Amino acid sequence: MIRAIKNVGFDVQHVIHRHGLSAETAKEVEAALIDAYPGLVNLRGGDDSDRGAMRAEEVIRQYEAPEVLFRHKVVLINVNKSSENQDLLDAVRYCWKISRSKAEACDYVLAVRRGLIIGAFVAEEWLQATPENFPTFPSADEKRFGFKGHEAPADVKKLYLQKRIPDKYRKRGAANPIRYVKDVSGR
Repeated sequence: MIRAIKNVGFDVQHVIHRHGLSAETAKEVEAALIDAYPGLVNLRGGDDSDRGAMRAEEVIRQYEAPEVLFRHKVVLINVNKSSENQDLLDAVRYCWKISRSKAEACDYVLAVRRGLIIGAFVAEEWLQATPENFPTFPSADEKRFGFKGHEAPADVKKLYLQKRIPDKYRKRGAANPIRYVKDVSGR
């Protein structure tokens, strides 16, 4: 990006929005600025991007949602950005750096956006993310996986959809979109 700017005869300008901040506050400001300026070339979003820019109704829905009580072994997959541009099943099923054995041990796959469960699915089969296994998706590498599956039954969706993920499964600043829940005691 910098090279492209220089190639058209411009210089890169450095703007410091805030200075003298604690590390924690600096991360909050950075995340807010990344959310506020779409089209930036940052390789990843800011920390706690699930608390980023939202419509007022979304914020209210998120904070008023009851906390989920897990009744099954599940894999939580954060689909914040990918769910905006494609079908939810496609967004959650392809392609992840995931432990295939851990994923296969789970009963359901739950799609999570900004801390709220928005989809529940049955993974019939976890496969390497190759063109042969997923011909309608862009190529990935063999270290990533996706699943073939379908929506979970209505009774399972009723347990999980529109419920808030407990804080212990929402690690601040975590870049990995995958979380496993094996404790099915209800907490």
